[in-house]
Amino acid sequence: MDALELLDLIQKGESSVVQFKVRINDAYKIGTEMVAFSNTKGGLLIIGVDDKTGEIKGLSFEEIAETNQLLANAASDNIKPQIFIETQTVEIDNNNVVVATILEGISKPHTDNKGIIWLKNGSDKRKVVAREEMARLLQNSGNLFADETIVNGTTLNDIDEDFFKDFIIAKTKKTIEELGQSTSAVLTNLGMIKDGNLSLGALLLFGKNPQQFRPAYTVQCVSIVGNDISSKEYRDKENPFTGNLKDLYDKTLSFITRNLRKVQTKEGFNSQSEMEIPIESIEELLVNALIHRDYFILSSIKVFIFDNRIEIISPGRLPNTLTIENIKIGTSISRNPILFTNARYILPFVGIGSGIPRAIENSPDLELINDIEREVFVSIIKRPE
Repeated sequence: MDALELLDLIQKGESSVVQFKVRINDAYKIGTEMVAFSNTKGGLLIIGVDDKTGEIKGLSFEEIAETNQLLANAASDNIKPQIFIETQTVEIDNNNVVVATILEGISKPHTDNKGIIWLKNGSDKRKVVAREEMARLLQNSGNLFADETIVNGTTLNDIDEDFFKDFIIAKTKKTIEELGQSTSAVLTNLGMIKDGNLSLGALLLFGKNPQQFRPAYTVQCVSIVGNDISSKEYRDKENPFTGNLKDLYDKTLSFITRNLRKVQTKEGFNSQSEMEIPIESIEELLVNALIHRDYFILSSIKVFIFDNRIEIISPGRLPNTLTIENIKIGTSISRNPILFTNARYILPFVGIGSGIPRAIENSPDLELINDIEREVFVSIIKRPE
């Protein structure tokens, strides 16, 4: 980073990825700042700048050496698991400033040496105390998957036996009787049951009523008059859809298609009509929302049909290193491995990262939004005028 780049950052003030310190002298305190950066999106610690005024108060040669040593000690001794940082000294108008770069952690959640988890909260930081938030940090590091967690209180009786048998035929080309195994044994082999309790993946895939145990995992659909979410008029609305993933898919697809127009593609009285939006795009985006949503977030999938667009809002931003750009070319990371592996036998899902590219091929004006602040992923399909 050169002096002009640094000066531009300083003039913009502190943010969730930039923090100023006039001086540092406490390895524990500066460690907590590093923990917060590591558990969020990474950032820069700039030492030698007043955080109240933005005034540059450069470091002496001795202070630079002491600052670098303190930063290194904090990174290795005051953060668990330890992190590695980069530092550089930048001169601005004869004032030396130390810039420490902290990358987003790959072993989240990081803690300070007292075992406290910190996250950035704007330009400040906060402690993490909610179990759901801790679980999502573990999920982001690949150490915990929501659909592998056990749902206490569930039993084999919560499985739709006939639906499960159809799944086994689709997956193995054999009946469960031909396999010579009980339902419990098959679920155990699939990693979907433990000590008699179902995993969340099993409940979502085969459950009679998953919402009995996880009431937030529904799909809410509204067809709104106008183009604004604040509209008080709607054309169609139902209670939140419940059921397993196949139930949710069928009910939601039915709601969407009945609220879209049919258009003639050719002239002639007997010519066939098609949906105003390619049905393939809707199917791909709906399946994507059901399989890839963040099940550590206790919220529903939402579908809004406006006069000029359809919005499908899925809980959870893109995981790990995924970006809008790389999912458009087929890059895929499995957030829910049980669903990812088995949904293809009950839903129109391939599981090779081709869903979004196919949706774009069918609807070139498809807009995708990875909303980090709201923790949602939004797909917007334009309706023809």
